[in-house]
Amino acid sequence: MTTLELNAELFRQLSIIAEDETLMTKMLKYAKKLTAKKQAMDETEYLMSSPAMAEIIRQGQEDIKNGRGEVVKVEELWK
Repeated sequence: MTTLELNAELFRQLSIIAEDETLMTKMLKYAKKLTAKKQAMDETEYLMSSPAMAEIIRQGQEDIKNGRGEVVKVEELWK
């Protein structure tokens, strides 16, 4: 299916449930979750596209795995 066809099908399906406020609320809630997931994936892809940043993240994960992490209160991050 092309993007244009997918878009048309999405609008067809939305038109079917458009009169039911409960279904539209559920659809909107799901769409927001899906959007947040997509944005997180885009951010991860961007960060991992840099070999240097990918290595920093990998090293941080290794440090945590080996107990070399340090608990820091969120409030202290901006001091």
